[in-house]
Amino acid sequence: MKKPSTGRVARLGACAAVAGLVTVGLTAAPALADSDQLWVTATPWQLVLPKASETGPQPAPTTLSLRLNHDNAANQVVDGKLTVDVSGLAGIADVTWPENCAPADATTAVCAVSDIPLSGEDSTDKVRVQVRAAVGAAVGATGRISYRATATTTTGEQLTAGENWTDVRVATGPDLALAPVPGSTGVAPGATVPVPVSAVNRGDQPARGVRVTYYVTRGLTLNGLAPQCVSAPAGWGEGPIHPVTKVDCAYEDVVQPGGTFTLPSPVTATVAAYGLQERVDIGLEALDGAEDLQPEDNGAIKSVGVTNTADFAVRGARLTGAAGETVTAQVTFRNRGPAWVANLGSGDPVGRVDVTIPQGATATGVPDTCQPRTADGGWWEGEERTGAPRYQCDLPIWVAEQQTLNLPFQLRIDTVVTGAKGAVVVRPPYGDERLPFDPKAANDKAKIVLNPAA
Repeated sequence: MKKPSTGRVARLGACAAVAGLVTVGLTAAPALADSDQLWVTATPWQLVLPKASETGPQPAPTTLSLRLNHDNAANQVVDGKLTVDVSGLAGIADVTWPENCAPADATTAVCAVSDIPLSGEDSTDKVRVQVRAAVGAAVGATGRISYRATATTTTGEQLTAGENWTDVRVATGPDLALAPVPGSTGVAPGATVPVPVSAVNRGDQPARGVRVTYYVTRGLTLNGLAPQCVSAPAGWGEGPIHPVTKVDCAYEDVVQPGGTFTLPSPVTATVAAYGLQERVDIGLEALDGAEDLQPEDNGAIKSVGVTNTADFAVRGARLTGAAGETVTAQVTFRNRGPAWVANLGSGDPVGRVDVTIPQGATATGVPDTCQPRTADGGWWEGEERTGAPRYQCDLPIWVAEQQTLNLPFQLRIDTVVTGAKGAVVVRPPYGDERLPFDPKAANDKAKIVLNPAA
């Protein structure tokens, strides 16, 4: 059983192709309270190794990073033993074991993993195996690395991972590997942060030119770009506001195997007055269209956390009407700023507006973004979206500063109840805690009042 990797952050470039499409992987079903499951995860999910030289210097080895995870948050899991079997690489690749692996024989090692985190969480206790194509292995030759693992919960339960493996292939071509880009936090609006770009060619062929592509969120402006760089909206919908800008830069540098690429001049990003949770997604590829041997390491994300706030506010309505009459409650959401808010990476809404229908009224028309709920917020079992006592309205995945959204509810007054009140509350997309960037709690709530007392 091979568990798919769980993507934690979606790439803005992939999202730009289809606005709002941010599905990045699958996760296992949650474990039952009295069960747990151990997993082996390999990064990258498959290895493409540059062909070994027959006479000259060899390409740098490729690192296969292995980790263990488990599913049940109620358990602490320790004493992991990861068995790595490389018998399927005979004649294809050579392996160098890390210090936390003890070779059991010529083709197998047992690796110690002391502390095992939950699925979806990263681990500092990894097994990093160095793999290099064997001299004489032909382009197109394939092999496989297999794994099995055990671990123990602190209550004494023995866990066993299902079957897992990594396919290995020998190829020829460039392999541009982008260096990690550190994020920045606590940045003030108006400040400037570095956006470094450097890469090494780990392949066996030169990269004849390099294309660097940036996807830049709206709260950042790049400085120091080369004259040949071209900027355009990244395709995140229509309108005067473009949440993401694509910047495409082509450089004619030839990067030989083992050589490095750096920008001709440093690139920086300046934070706008409305910046909050910003990012620059960086990707690179060989300019001549040559296939990169390991494209998984061709991208990086520069995150920029800005010290700023966004005041989310809601407004309800006061309406009068006779029994049998239908009135419109114009519920309004507004981001009073000064920051815009965007969840472009996760694709989650920036928040939700909960609307409770006043007593004596029935919702006969609701906005498309609003889903019916029971009075206590549970799933609504009705066949129609109308008629529910409560609605959860998802906000967009980004809202600009000073942007207003209207949520009109058609309410049929079945029984006149003097001063009947419904509630309007803005909340995070999940859970009921305060929005961390919102400085004012008072305007997070409002009322819908039908037939208020004189």
